[in-house]
Amino acid sequence: MGVSTPISAGQQFIAGARRRGSGNERNDVVNPSTGGVVDTDNLGNARDVDSAVRAARDAFPGWAATSPGERSEAMLRWAEELALRAGELAALESAIGGKPIRLAGGFDIPGVIDNVRFFAGAARNLEGRASAEYSPDHTSVIRREPVGVVGSIAPWNYPLQMAAWKVLPAVAAGNTIVLKPAELTPSTTVLFAETAVAAGIPAGVINVVTGTGRETGEALIGHDDVAMVSFTGSTAVGRRVAEVAAGQVKRVHLELGGKAPFVVFDDADLEAAARGAVAGSLINAGQDCTAATRAYVHRSRFDAFVARVAELMGQVRIGRADDPATDLGSLISVSHRDRVAAMVERARAAGARVVCGGRIPDGVPEGTAFYEPTLVVDCAQDSEIVQSEVFGPVLVALPFDTDDEAFALAGDTPYGLAASAWTTNVYRAQRAQREIAAGCVWINDHIPIVSEMPHGGYRASGFGKDMSAYSFEEYTQVKHVMSDITGRAHKPWHDLVFAGGS
Repeated sequence: MGVSTPISAGQQFIAGARRRGSGNERNDVVNPSTGGVVDTDNLGNARDVDSAVRAARDAFPGWAATSPGERSEAMLRWAEELALRAGELAALESAIGGKPIRLAGGFDIPGVIDNVRFFAGAARNLEGRASAEYSPDHTSVIRREPVGVVGSIAPWNYPLQMAAWKVLPAVAAGNTIVLKPAELTPSTTVLFAETAVAAGIPAGVINVVTGTGRETGEALIGHDDVAMVSFTGSTAVGRRVAEVAAGQVKRVHLELGGKAPFVVFDDADLEAAARGAVAGSLINAGQDCTAATRAYVHRSRFDAFVARVAELMGQVRIGRADDPATDLGSLISVSHRDRVAAMVERARAAGARVVCGGRIPDGVPEGTAFYEPTLVVDCAQDSEIVQSEVFGPVLVALPFDTDDEAFALAGDTPYGLAASAWTTNVYRAQRAQREIAAGCVWINDHIPIVSEMPHGGYRASGFGKDMSAYSFEEYTQVKHVMSDITGRAHKPWHDLVFAGGS
């Protein structure tokens, strides 16, 4: 299914209905693989944020009071609604991001539906410490309660998946939410919220406001009625989110940037590693914070690895997002493509060698954002292209000589989101698990995720977890209830404060 004409009746979804934005600035959602407009509306502003937060605040008491079973049933109906519209969602997700329809239809949308089903089950399994007498005179009980209204900001690289990772644990735990998607890619997020209401989730539980970070983002995270802030995006913006939230002592969950190392030891299956490097660096045109970006390869295998990766990159098919034969779609925008290209050119100017790619493909239409799969070598460890996020289809490869050097190089970055190690030696694999400081370490693979396991980083990659039962720790607050079991008016501990008397 293609999407070629504007489809929305508004890029805001507040209190169960689409709305037009209240701002004066027009927002065209553009398919960067064709240059065509997919959706258009006025951006939202602080007034829309206030309306959405008010709707979420009003819906919170009723939603929080529903039983876990009721929330679970509603979410299972939601999953079925999404499954019925999977083709439409995939086509729209592909169009707004310029990503291949094969990726949107085979990864993004099935992953979202599976996430909904997982959290439908997880809603009924909120765990706490067992009820017991930790004091001889009292029974202690742990309650997990929703936080309240959650203000979330999602990025443009996986618009629907990242929205789902924000929304699902929050609402499964009994919270209500206002989500700000990236203004480049709001369309599937609004449709996601709309399908929730169609499935029976009450109006106001899930709200969407589309606008700039400068206006709607700041208004959302600073709103007095927002109890918690969740943000996925760059580390620089994450610092600002944390700053605003800290001023109001709000709970914060941050999933930020990454610069994933891809460590290939001398005993690795070279073909598997080369294929993993190409897939892991080019997924979503490299616009993935867990993408393989820094390949460290044992010197004895380095030349063979570089040659095979370059050969495989040369076989990648670049094309329109809606073509099932396309392997690599476009980047999100021309300006972002130009940023990626500029980083490669600065590396080249500093003495790096571009083995393949490093250019805009010939013959692509004006206004599109394509960039060739790119492999760069002969870079210094402290260079920009090794240390900073490129967020494009660019892999840098560097050699190492010893295991100690490999682990030191892998950890030589401010980030700690994801990494992989390629080896057939079980002891090396175990060492990689222990010593690589990242929220996810893959062994002999790179990128796969599952709903049951957490996603989140160390250090400058943020804190807190998306997906999995661990995410409930972000979206619930723990209450200790301690009940006297003696029935005595005079408690022994009273004697520590006053003598008691008769």
